[in-house]
Amino acid sequence: MASEQRLSAACTKLLDALKQHTAKVGVVGLGYVGLPLANLFHQKGFRVVGFDIDTRKVEALKASKSYIGHIPDSRIAELNRNGRFEATADFAKIREVDTVSICVPTPLDEYREPDLSFIESTGRAIAPHLKAGQLIVLESTTYPGTTQEVLLPILEAGSKLKAGRDFFLAYSPEREDPGNPNFSTSTIPKVVGGLDVESQAVAVALYGAAAAKVVPVSSMEVAEACKILENTYRAVNIALVNEMKVLFDRMGLSVWEVIDAAKTKPFGFQAFYPGPGLGGHCIPIDPFYLTWLAKRYGLNTRFIELAGEVNSRMPQYVVEQLMRALNRAGKAVKGAKISVIGIAYKKDVDDSRESPAFKIIEELVELGADLSYHDPHVPTMPKTRKHDIRMTSQALTPEYLAAQDCVLIVTDHSAVDWNLVVKHAELVVDPRNATGKVSGPRTHIVS
Repeated sequence: MASEQRLSAACTKLLDALKQHTAKVGVVGLGYVGLPLANLFHQKGFRVVGFDIDTRKVEALKASKSYIGHIPDSRIAELNRNGRFEATADFAKIREVDTVSICVPTPLDEYREPDLSFIESTGRAIAPHLKAGQLIVLESTTYPGTTQEVLLPILEAGSKLKAGRDFFLAYSPEREDPGNPNFSTSTIPKVVGGLDVESQAVAVALYGAAAAKVVPVSSMEVAEACKILENTYRAVNIALVNEMKVLFDRMGLSVWEVIDAAKTKPFGFQAFYPGPGLGGHCIPIDPFYLTWLAKRYGLNTRFIELAGEVNSRMPQYVVEQLMRALNRAGKAVKGAKISVIGIAYKKDVDDSRESPAFKIIEELVELGADLSYHDPHVPTMPKTRKHDIRMTSQALTPEYLAAQDCVLIVTDHSAVDWNLVVKHAELVVDPRNATGKVSGPRTHIVS
């Protein structure tokens, strides 16, 4: 990297402001990634402006109300207390900040192709308000080349400024592990790739002032590919154990016992676990960004596509397990009272995006089941782009459990009393092995 003496005056000015924590930081998209990031910058002493087109989020934050489980209302109150934080839907205030981190969704469309509409609309919203000397960083998960090929032209056309000359541009993939107390936004290393030397320098300085460690890479494309690789690695390995589960079920073996035995090997093996299907915004989606990109280069990523097929079949497999379990008990799915425990996509979070619970519940409703659910983190089932089933979480009491023909565990939340479930439920289908450590008779548990 060039020395500071060879950097432009604008770059040196921004570097100094970041070093002194006098820079004003902007975060666009105040969801599960953006709000924790804004919170982190605030905790490190920066003035922060959070932008979101959802006025309900903006009003909630102004009223010191949190809509994310692991960020309490008290913390939002602290954000508002000292005047260093502002939530707004007014994108004209982009001109007031020195840096802009974009944390907006990147879903798949109905054809499983990348939907970059949120990145594009954000680019168009902020471009007219950009000023010389600002740093723009895309954090949204996407395919290699997006920042350069999609976002950069929108910013330049709307601002009449030139990236690398008038403003700085970089990519730094969001890395969150919700529900895991061992990791937080401040402790997970940040990978950073810049458009050029100066963009890299200011982006490293921005995240270096907040994260425990910054990992600079040679380009924005490498940083983008890094995120895709991380989540594809997980998706492929989860698909492997999901397929093993189906096979071992047929053989009468416990996949959980097999995994526990295999992970005693101190090298060459990392434990992954099966489940009712993939959820969350990353693992079910990111690999398909890579398969789509591969087709542009005349390649087929058969291994990744096969993993996607295996994982996408798991909700149906869970429904089939439940049907067989009810059948052995002399009951049909139609008319059966079935309680689903867990709507969130993973344990101990309130995020239900892409949760396999939605597919499972829709399938059971179509089969005529009498459905209800319990989730301590999701009191009401939210409407999503693909699903609109409206139910309210039921209290997990002995009477409620005893009234069910079957209890299906989709998410293994720590707050659930699994001993209570096992004791009072007539039949339990447990694809998460949540009840694996519960002592007592297990003849009514299918795992």
